[in-house]
Amino acid sequence: MARSAGVLLSITSLPSPYGIGTIGKEAREFADFLKAAGQKVWQILPVGPTSYGDSPYQSFSTYAGNPYLIDLDTLVEEGLVTKEELDSYDWGSSDKEVDYEKIYNSRFKVLRTAYENFKKKDQKKFRSFVRKNSKWLKNYALYMAVKNSFDMVSWTEWPEDIKMREEAAVRRYERKLRNDVNFWKFVQFKFYEQWEAFRAYVNGLGIKILGDMPIYVAMDSADTWANPELFQLYDDGDPIAVAGCPPDYFSATGQLWGNPLYDWDYLRETGYEWWFERIKAASKLYDITRIDHFRAFASYYSIPYPAENAINGTWIEGPRIEFFRMMEEALGKIEIVAEDLGTLTPDVTELMEQTGYPGMKVLEFAFDSGEENDYLPHKYTNNCVVYTGTHDNDTVMGWVETAKPSDVSYAREYCKMPDDEPYNWGLIRVAYESKADLAVVPMQDLLGLGKEARMNTPSTLGGNWTWRVSKEDLTQALAEKLKTMSVNSGRLED
Repeated sequence: MARSAGVLLSITSLPSPYGIGTIGKEAREFADFLKAAGQKVWQILPVGPTSYGDSPYQSFSTYAGNPYLIDLDTLVEEGLVTKEELDSYDWGSSDKEVDYEKIYNSRFKVLRTAYENFKKKDQKKFRSFVRKNSKWLKNYALYMAVKNSFDMVSWTEWPEDIKMREEAAVRRYERKLRNDVNFWKFVQFKFYEQWEAFRAYVNGLGIKILGDMPIYVAMDSADTWANPELFQLYDDGDPIAVAGCPPDYFSATGQLWGNPLYDWDYLRETGYEWWFERIKAASKLYDITRIDHFRAFASYYSIPYPAENAINGTWIEGPRIEFFRMMEEALGKIEIVAEDLGTLTPDVTELMEQTGYPGMKVLEFAFDSGEENDYLPHKYTNNCVVYTGTHDNDTVMGWVETAKPSDVSYAREYCKMPDDEPYNWGLIRVAYESKADLAVVPMQDLLGLGKEARMNTPSTLGGNWTWRVSKEDLTQALAEKLKTMSVNSGRLED
């Protein structure tokens, strides 16, 4: 990875007249801002369709794109909807936050209008897309159509025949819900068509997209419903055990995520084919893929189901280096960043060394335990990505308000901040000057925003994933300041 700098901003956080960021005009304008700012990487959050709680890490599909990201003005240009129709819907009252309830209630009505009008147009490209993506698209579209017919309840609550995918039931629902199945295929056609144009524009500016791939899939997803053999499930579809994290400094009862765990023995017997197809698909969306919770490939935390918390889980060995050696044989070299945050056991450290993937360093974690802290920049190697914070952390200015005064004082001392240098710019400067090949800063930290701009607080439901940037924030002065820092720190050739 070449020495460079980037910005972390979810696509949903972009400006838009329709309540949420999309891959349209505003995304291109943000890419222009990154270019002017001397940035080489745009890191985004997962782009799959979100479920209850609106988390991009709990998606209805590992392959499908989020319908919320489809640019509606582009559909107007294509004659599929009118501007008057778009303006007639309520997209929320704030340009600073996403109102997911209003987005949900309005967007799918627009997309269904677009679909009805699309049926009158040439279907050649659509049919080609469906044919090329049939392996996942057929299951996803049927899953969404059936789910919609049952008021969006989880597939585990469907009638037994379709819940268990009995052949006759699958055929019956395909016939009964044919129009709705085709609607969901159309939505994916439009997402991927727009994504291709979006990525080409960003790459054309010399900027790479660093995408995010959750290691686990949601229990309520097309993947789990259509491929139960891949997971640790009972014959009735209930999970045997689920994913999470053990108790630690942050939580006395750990984190109970609830995702089904993989049946790694079965996956090994099938040559990890499903996983390799998934990574191949991610590499078509992104230039660099960040694998979330990478440590689970070394060993994963298994919590017996059902459980009220994560206290009684156990660590079980994962597929380890065999997986990545076979992946490289199957797919060739793929650029990957491994999310290796938290307490690392020797097996995780060994796997990181064996793969050679760059890990992550977070400056907000660096100042709470003195010289022994591995997140302090003087301990970095080149082969890592340094962040001021991530989507799961408070902003730098929010951290300053809530951290121990001694930690904040140590941060100012360590970073040699002059009295007039704000904490956010002190940490950004140190990140840029560090050895790390790539330095990534959340947009909120570039703007010096406080806790009100935090993207996510782990283990909480509601109020997350809503923050949005304003066009007025993306100033020429900010771009020039970042570009100067990039040049001075050797992250951009002058």
